[in-house]
Amino acid sequence: MTERSSGILLPIFSLPSCCGIGTLGREAYRFADALKAARQTYWQVLPLGPTSYGDSPYQSFSTFAGNPYFIDLELLAEEGLLDRSDLEEPDWGDDPRFVDYGKIYAARFPVLRRAFARGYPRDREAVEQFSRENRWVRDYALFMALKTHFCMKSWLEWEDREIARHMSPAVERYEKLLAEDVQFYTYLQYLFFRQWEKLKKYIHSLGIQIIGDLPIYVAMDSADVWAEPEFFQLDGEGRPVEVSGVPPDYFSADGQLWGNPLYDYDRMKADGFGWWIRRVEGASRLFDVVRIDHFRGLESYWAVPYGETTARSGRWRKGPGMDLVGVLTSWFNDLRFIAEDLGFLTPEVHQLLSDSGLPGMKVLEFAFDPREPSNYLPHTYTPNCVCYAGTHDNETLLQWEQRADRATLAYAREYLGIGRRAPLNRAILRAGMRSVAGIFIAQMQDYLELGEEGRVNEPGTTQGNWRWRLLPGEIDEALVEKIARCTRLYGRG
Repeated sequence: MTERSSGILLPIFSLPSCCGIGTLGREAYRFADALKAARQTYWQVLPLGPTSYGDSPYQSFSTFAGNPYFIDLELLAEEGLLDRSDLEEPDWGDDPRFVDYGKIYAARFPVLRRAFARGYPRDREAVEQFSRENRWVRDYALFMALKTHFCMKSWLEWEDREIARHMSPAVERYEKLLAEDVQFYTYLQYLFFRQWEKLKKYIHSLGIQIIGDLPIYVAMDSADVWAEPEFFQLDGEGRPVEVSGVPPDYFSADGQLWGNPLYDYDRMKADGFGWWIRRVEGASRLFDVVRIDHFRGLESYWAVPYGETTARSGRWRKGPGMDLVGVLTSWFNDLRFIAEDLGFLTPEVHQLLSDSGLPGMKVLEFAFDPREPSNYLPHTYTPNCVCYAGTHDNETLLQWEQRADRATLAYAREYLGIGRRAPLNRAILRAGMRSVAGIFIAQMQDYLELGEEGRVNEPGTTQGNWRWRLLPGEIDEALVEKIARCTRLYGRG
């Protein structure tokens, strides 16, 4: 991945829309047009799965499914599946800058039920074919129907222990009992993928490709763990023995306790890593380039005893390394990967990245430490890397500048060759653009020069994240031309 190009990171939920959250509708097409006019090659998005508690796209009910929140209701109305009143009457939230997930959750599914009532009889044959072609749909749709039946409790708390343990007689019984809900959740996936594939085709027609994230772990309360528990480190009751996280680091003094179940890599290897092959095959349907989240966890991973309240008491355990990475890179010849190689890196992690041949990541917000040299400084790059001004886990550049200490800011200005009055955030964007990194990615918020209000996620916290949105018309022609000039100046498009 050594071509010289650039792109913009903007989550789907951050698009404007009339219904409280970004979708796969008109504004997604408009943003793709803006990317084209700005001479960008990539649109990077976050995971697209249905979100659970905390609304994090990294904690999804399924690693394969699409988020029903992203189904565009205006497109459904144009098809006759909804009336305009279905879009206008619900309370989608009061602030167009931020998603109100509580109101979205309460309002969206009743509207989607109306679309299902009208559309499923019409589309039944196509939906059944979609389900046959996507083997994960059966388990996912039943899982969501069961969660509805059991008042959205985690599957570990379902009163019927036979269905909680995914026993075949119970599966068949509940498929009949909950048949209409199973059809509903299947239909939502049919609608999502139909809209996504149309949007993806349009994006490709503009010469733009999509970078998407593959979270290294799946959620405990997911169809993935419920349907195939044999691939995870669980006890006899189906509960995890240890859970995922990372040790104390730049982001958090207590580390990050993610809480996902850990994989049984021995079992997966004995199966030829078939579960991972199916998972990445699903990602390849969505994305052109897959960023493997927490790549260092494939070399060794932080395992925290189940029940701990912080990640401090975890331990490092050996991961599958090239046994898995080699399978994925050789199996998917037409799919490109980016290794998210951030965090505590050891010589073994560096060796894994080298052996894989994958481009790693360089984050400019991590570069300017006056106390010691950093391999995030642009002069240390090789072409086989992806440079980010900041990621979805970082502060915006303006916020970073406002919070950094004087020594850091002085060092950054000296390195970038700018005076005290020059805008530091703009200089950082130019540094990424002119670096030798094959790809440069910036968040849309940094081109908009937003501060704290533009932050997407603060690691280690569970409230107030994944909410930021563009305002209608916020990306104007002047900004697009400014990005295009910078892109052209540094030979990226």
